[in-house]
Amino acid sequence: MNMKKWIFLGGGAIIAVIVIVLVIGVFNLGPIIKKAVNTYGPEITKTEVRLGDVEISILSAEAELKDFFLGNPKKFNSPQAMSVKSIHLSVDKKSLTKNTIIIDRIEVVAPEITYEKISGTDNFQTIMNNVEKSIGADKTAAQPAEKGEKAEGKKILIKNFIFKDGKVNLVMAMLGEKTLSANLPDIHLKNVGKEKGGASPAEAFKEIFAALYAKITSTAVTDVLNKGLKKLTADTKAMTQEAKKQLEDAGQSAKEQVKSTTDKLKGMFGK
Repeated sequence: MNMKKWIFLGGGAIIAVIVIVLVIGVFNLGPIIKKAVNTYGPEITKTEVRLGDVEISILSAEAELKDFFLGNPKKFNSPQAMSVKSIHLSVDKKSLTKNTIIIDRIEVVAPEITYEKISGTDNFQTIMNNVEKSIGADKTAAQPAEKGEKAEGKKILIKNFIFKDGKVNLVMAMLGEKTLSANLPDIHLKNVGKEKGGASPAEAFKEIFAALYAKITSTAVTDVLNKGLKKLTADTKAMTQEAKKQLEDAGQSAKEQVKSTTDKLKGMFGK
């Protein structure tokens, strides 16, 4: 066998090995994503974060993340801040082996958001504060140590991040077990982390979460919730007045019944 043929076969073998490595890498992307979310999510938000399952399309490097759950900080009564049944993810396969992983698209479908207000603050603002602290801790840990620098972790660049068909449920102590709901305006962020050539997971989460919080507290949402509050207050006031009237009527009826009984007794005893 001549040298040219050996080179050709050797080159083919190398290409085959590269393809196998890439396929294995994409195939293992599901467990990697799930572990990353379930491990680093709580560290960033200081709340419970979990992902149920990840389905991967090997050829397209696309994934579907199922049953995402973001818990509430401890002082809040409702168990969750957000839950999502399905999140679609598309990754640039060529970037998987690089320091900055490029995510072409993340699409969050029908997020169910619980917006809880207590003591002049709310659950999303509290989570935002936790994320800020996490970013500060990350930056401190990444400072150069003496003569050498600590190696940075993987960064991400998200070309398109989309929230659509979401719903916001308001929870307050004055509402009791009742909730008020409003539709969440769709969100489309582009090139998250691009300015820095890639962002840490905490930095990317902060930018996305800030955009989400802005929509939750936007007039498009708060106007609907405020109208609901006014109607509920008016209905409650009307119910209270009706209940008061019924109690008064019942009291008057009881007085009349007692008077009638007393008059009958007086008649019986001739007094």
